[in-house]
Amino acid sequence: MSLEERKQQVIDDFSLYDEWLDKYAYLIDLGKNLAPFPEEQKTEDNQIKGCQSRVWLISELRDGCLYFQADSDAVITRGIISLLVGVYSGCTREEISADDFGFLEEIGLKENLSPTRANGLVSMVERIKEMAKNG
Repeated sequence: MSLEERKQQVIDDFSLYDEWLDKYAYLIDLGKNLAPFPEEQKTEDNQIKGCQSRVWLISELRDGCLYFQADSDAVITRGIISLLVGVYSGCTREEISADDFGFLEEIGLKENLSPTRANGLVSMVERIKEMAKNG
């Protein structure tokens, strides 16, 4: 599935719910589907700064594509990082760098998060962009 198709899938999935409580429940479910994160990778270097809760993100370059693994100690935040990992894992560095992450605005995520969670979302996006740029 292409990056555009994955972003459209998220938009379609979020449009199934009218209420933000239901969308939060969907995010929490997404977080439950994250692959187990290696405990030894839960280091300061792998932690995303700027998030209220602790979020870890690592990437691996395979066959020209970046694959992400992530975890968080908070359920909603775990769902948010799971959403981002699901969309951007398997993309090339160029695809990620060129993307505007506009689908997040389209689903209304940032404006429906608390200010601290919204800042955390921005930090997660910035870290993914940085990993795409620097490897």
